[in-house]
Amino acid sequence: MPELPEVETVRRLLEPALAGRRIVAAEILDSRLTRPFAPGLVATELVGQHVVAVQRRGKYLSIVFESGRVLLVHLRMTGSFRVAPRGSYSPSAHRRAVLSMDNGSDVAYRDVRRFGTWELFEPGELDPYLEARLGPEPFARTVTGHWLVERLSGRRAPLKAVLLDQRVLAGLGNIYVDEALWRARLHPLRPASSLGLAEGTSIVRAVRAVLRLGISRQGATLRDYVAPDGDEGAMQDEFRAYGREGEPCDRCRAPLARIVVAGRGTTFCPRCQPEP
Repeated sequence: MPELPEVETVRRLLEPALAGRRIVAAEILDSRLTRPFAPGLVATELVGQHVVAVQRRGKYLSIVFESGRVLLVHLRMTGSFRVAPRGSYSPSAHRRAVLSMDNGSDVAYRDVRRFGTWELFEPGELDPYLEARLGPEPFARTVTGHWLVERLSGRRAPLKAVLLDQRVLAGLGNIYVDEALWRARLHPLRPASSLGLAEGTSIVRAVRAVLRLGISRQGATLRDYVAPDGDEGAMQDEFRAYGREGEPCDRCRAPLARIVVAGRGTTFCPRCQPEP
């Protein structure tokens, strides 16, 4: 699933194509994309909307309209956008929606596995919806080592599982949690409530470092995900832990190991990240 760097990459490439433009036609081809609402109804409501911004919150994209309405997009496993002159797209079985803009461009949404969602919110509805589901952004000033230790106080679950919880920190997923824990030298099974201030600070710094690196590399291109400009992201060339089971650790050269935490494959260094 695209995580914060991948979604931020989409946002940065999508905003210039949408911001300041008006939707003159909309076609939604997959009823699963907008359920429980009929795709034709949502498409009709989108026509005429003037886009003022494309924002990101966690793994969500928000297309903000002048009317105060917001189209909330979650890419899930394989969602992606393409922008091209109108009529230049070749037929695709995986195209789920097309927004035609007033400058002659088409913004097409593709989704191979069909897990992505589009939800249209009325003015004032979006913030309460997201606040109930998401913790703060990892780059927020309020996110400090002290804050994290307090937030995890009483949480007996493994550290890896807690960091995957979107209600703790928004936008983290399997890739960047593995990478951050490797940088912080903490075992993924470490009880979350056992962290001290220095360790909490180390995690916050590691999380921010791997996210910044991921954004600078336009995310990681794995399986079905491709960066929205058609090029592959390069973060997979920077992995120090994720997906490298059996390879030597870049710090100590010990073979990296793999376990399952919270149902997710987890790669770590048994020597650098000692077991609690």
